[in-house]
Amino acid sequence: MSKKLTSRSENYSEWYNEIVAKADLAENSGVRGCMVIKPYGYAIWEKMQAQLDKMFKETGHTNAYFPLFVPKHMFEAEEKNAEGFAKECAVVTHYRLKNDPENPGKLIVDPNAKLEEELIVRPTSEAIIWSTYKKWIQSYRDLPILINQWANVVRWEMRTRLFLRTAEFLWQEGHTAHATKAEAIEETEKMLNVYADFVENFMGIPVIKGLKTESERFAGAIETYCIEALMQDGKALQAGTSHFLGQNFAEAFDVKFTTSEGKMEHVWATSWGVSTRLMGALIMSHSDDAGLVLPPNLAPIQVVIVPIYKGEEQYDKVVSHGKELKTELEKLGISVKLDDDDKRKPGWKFAEYEMKGVPVRIAIGQRDIDNGVLEIARRDTQEKSSINRSDLTNHIPQLLEDIQTSLFTKAKSFTNNHITPVDSYDEFKKTLNNKGGFISAHWDGTAESEQKIKEETKATIRCIPLDAKEELGTCIYSGNTSNKRVIFAKAY
Repeated sequence: MSKKLTSRSENYSEWYNEIVAKADLAENSGVRGCMVIKPYGYAIWEKMQAQLDKMFKETGHTNAYFPLFVPKHMFEAEEKNAEGFAKECAVVTHYRLKNDPENPGKLIVDPNAKLEEELIVRPTSEAIIWSTYKKWIQSYRDLPILINQWANVVRWEMRTRLFLRTAEFLWQEGHTAHATKAEAIEETEKMLNVYADFVENFMGIPVIKGLKTESERFAGAIETYCIEALMQDGKALQAGTSHFLGQNFAEAFDVKFTTSEGKMEHVWATSWGVSTRLMGALIMSHSDDAGLVLPPNLAPIQVVIVPIYKGEEQYDKVVSHGKELKTELEKLGISVKLDDDDKRKPGWKFAEYEMKGVPVRIAIGQRDIDNGVLEIARRDTQEKSSINRSDLTNHIPQLLEDIQTSLFTKAKSFTNNHITPVDSYDEFKKTLNNKGGFISAHWDGTAESEQKIKEETKATIRCIPLDAKEELGTCIYSGNTSNKRVIFAKAY
């Protein structure tokens, strides 16, 4: 397979698809709309998962696992949630196949094996979890419950795209139960900040924290908090959501507790989640026309060592030296690969690890050993430098830190340069079509204006920023009074 990519500026969509394929991250499966996450792609997801899991546990959460299937009556219990996901549900109606008497070797659904009640393949787990919490919660002493689940969910998407939108995807979903409204809101905001911390400091992607409008909220939520990130093509991507569910699910499943005063009250709830969609964000935020670019904090391989040699004698010496370098760096907690495969030429390896976004490459040959130097290449800027062999353990950790910081700084600069305040609908449309990015504009707070703008421009309100200041103005669409700007963008 050729390693040359379609130019990002020429065809962003094709460029993205080619990186997913050529960096060996994922591929389409035999099931429509579903993907196979390949080992290298899954290794990146594991790094994300491990860090997030650590952050969740540091905030007092524990992991559990709940069933994939949800009985239909249970799914219907919280009406808004059920209606919100109904069109995306996969439904199990039968539990057995049998041989087709008219087509030997073929199987058909056994009509005698119809389920008494249909099962929904979870699009989200609030229903099954809150039906369980009813058994777990009786008293204020049982609260709070702080649980996270790592799982897969199914949402029957019609238009799919690897990582960004698939019929089945991997995610985590937190589900917490609290004695008071204040505690639940505090939890919702805390987990939003955990997500923002992760995306900015590990993924190297700046985000805007905000609230969703009523029409964009999670089905069944009182309030949905979100973090929004901007991709290099000027489109937004929702990078994480945290939902204040109020008492909606507790009322739907009759989850009550006895307070310390002896009163019976419904529990307060939150849910929050991120998914393998973050893989798409990672690809689109930093990568270039040479392939994937990974921030060191999430790179499965942070440093690759490529031996350069002539003949078997040089091979042995150079590889032996490479092993010494690898050991020294691994003692510092750096993940290192020594590619001593003698069936591939160095040039092929350079292109391969460049495509896979490995942050740092060390090339070493006999001449380098003789001169006591190492050739270093950093993936993000493609700059090369030469260092003394003795500087290895000082230089590489600092270089990895510099790359991590540089990627965030570059992405932050891009985002800041693509937040455009506008004061008229004409200016809004002109900016949207010519520049893209986040557009800061006044909105009158009505669903009607929001929907009309969406229909006419394909732009949606990404969020009402949490740090938005009071500012009197007029809605760009209706001309009605507005006291705050919101963020619009076209989005994935």
